[in-house]
Amino acid sequence: MDDRTTPAPDAGPAGEVPGSSALRTFVGLFLVPLLVVLVCVGVFIGFGWIAYDRQTTGDYLNDLRSERRYRRAQAAYELSKILVADPDALSDEPESRDELRRLFEQTEDAEIRRYLALVLGYTRDPEAVPALTQALESADGQTRIYLLWALGAIGDPRAVPSLEEAVRDSDSGIRKTAAFALGELGERAAVGSLLPLLEDRVADVRWNAALAVSRLGSDAGVPVLEQMLDRRLTSKVEGITAEQQQDSMVSAIRALAAVRGREALPLIERLAAEDPSLKVRQAALEARGALGVPGDPDSPPPE
Repeated sequence: MDDRTTPAPDAGPAGEVPGSSALRTFVGLFLVPLLVVLVCVGVFIGFGWIAYDRQTTGDYLNDLRSERRYRRAQAAYELSKILVADPDALSDEPESRDELRRLFEQTEDAEIRRYLALVLGYTRDPEAVPALTQALESADGQTRIYLLWALGAIGDPRAVPSLEEAVRDSDSGIRKTAAFALGELGERAAVGSLLPLLEDRVADVRWNAALAVSRLGSDAGVPVLEQMLDRRLTSKVEGITAEQQQDSMVSAIRALAAVRGREALPLIERLAAEDPSLKVRQAALEARGALGVPGDPDSPPPE
């Protein structure tokens, strides 16, 4: 499987749509693994200077202006790490967003631009949308994945045309990231552009599309969600790990419960009682509780 994208902060539909209140109940309704940030860690592990642990966000912003590339790269990475834990970390730097946008637009270094895209995404700066969408036109494939993720994280509907174009890309990593990002934007009108991806030849593109349309209040992805909960099928996906299989099932449980409600209970009950994964069983139990079904999964749900 291609694990190049990352989940973004939860963004609900812009307006009330069928199932929207249920969707908000199921936080984390997405599949994409956390490997963008993990890749960041792997790439820059050699730069883990002890001194950086004592620097402030202001220090990192200053380092982004350094003439030394490795200092700029380290600063961009450290800022992205900080913002994962605290999206408001730059709130005390009143001009930081303007500065980050300027640095993003000026840098020609693809690696630094990727980290700055993460930073802009985590700050949810809507004024960064034009720069991010323009950068999509000339970026390499890996950088485009970061840009698409950032657009989804920001959640500005102006990004919809760029994301809808990206779901038709020949690169499966770009297609699945664009699908994920459209789900984050909460624009129900985007469901139509996601429907073809439900039949994509690549499993995790199909899965991300199913989760995205579920976030948008549509049950069109239910057949794919049910496939995600069939271990016999998911185990045949080339390259899938046990952890990825488990995480995909957890996401599918939440999505299925959100869009199908009590109609999903028979499958959820079975998973809660029988699945070999404690994490999957726990997710199924939580879904039962959210649907108002307390108690032992072996007991029949109330009428």
